Amino acid sequence: MNNILLSPPLAFVIIFLAAIILAVSLSALSLKPKHRENDSAKAYACGEEMDTNLMQPDYTQFFPFAFFFTILHVVALILATVPVQTLGSFAIAVIYLLGAVVAMFILFRR
Repeated sequence: MNNILLSPPLAFVIIFLAAIILAVSLSALSLKPKHRENDSAKAYACGEEMDTNLMQPDYTQFFPFAFFFTILHVVALILATVPVQTLGSFAIAVIYLLGAVVAMFILFRR
């Protein structure tokens, strides 16, 4: 019966309730504006007033580099943690590295 407080679901509920109580009790101390300006909710861009949000960011150049760094970091993690003593794990690491090289060629093909 003593270990029931250590069960993960009950510990989660206790910590969750404590966080809610703490957030509600500290919200009374938060800084709130006395009155809201009419223009405070309007879009603003570098001193220009905008009626609509015309900015449409283009991520076509970002995603290949994000995948590049993700693949390389995962490959570095796998290769750094492969035990050197066993030949089978070394072979799997080499196959994984070759797969990453193929992924790089696919990612940056024209």
